[in-house]
Amino acid sequence: MERTERVLGSENAAKLQNAKVALLGLGGVGGACAEALCRAGVGHLLLIDGDMVEDSNRNRQLFATAATVGLRKVDAAERRLHEIVPEADLTLADEFLLTGNSEFLFGWEPDYIVDAIDTVTAKLFLARECAARGIPLVTCLGTGNRLHPELLRLGDIGETAGSGCPLARVMRRELRRAGVERLPVLYSLEEPVKAHLDGQNGRHPPGSVSFVPPAAGYLLAGKCVRDLIGIK
Repeated sequence: MERTERVLGSENAAKLQNAKVALLGLGGVGGACAEALCRAGVGHLLLIDGDMVEDSNRNRQLFATAATVGLRKVDAAERRLHEIVPEADLTLADEFLLTGNSEFLFGWEPDYIVDAIDTVTAKLFLARECAARGIPLVTCLGTGNRLHPELLRLGDIGETAGSGCPLARVMRRELRRAGVERLPVLYSLEEPVKAHLDGQNGRHPPGSVSFVPPAAGYLLAGKCVRDLIGIK
């Protein structure tokens, strides 16, 4: 932590060591965020993801390698993070957040929550619950089908109007209906590119590249750290 303490100071480094951060989603965004938080010295991490590492994850996810394909994402994350910080306190939840399945998160009593999941209903539920419980939350919006990490921005959900992000549009509408007026988010100013589907029809996951989702994860980690130690 010597280099980190030169930037943050020993008192703030101690705050991070005592902090409890829950991270939902360990994919391209969440994996990079988890590693950055661990390396920054956050002492207690709750890592949440109900998926397995797939071969298609290897183009963008830090925890996805040829050796980890087929592992639970939480196990792949634990393996890598403990190689970096052997003494890190990692709690693993091989779970999907649902309205009827959230005690594994809120029962852990996090000081801060980072949302890097894809499901809209889960994002909305999380935003409502955190607002009601007074838990600081930052939510990642769409990073798929984009090529410009320099167009990622941190702001409030209201600032995403006109950004061209379909997910942001849905979140703004549904949060207004739920009475949630503010939500810190990471979003992109880039219009999603049209996917090259090579004749595929029907629903399909978004495309992604190696350099946009991880950049979003690092930005989320930076906001989390600054918020925890009170740096605006």
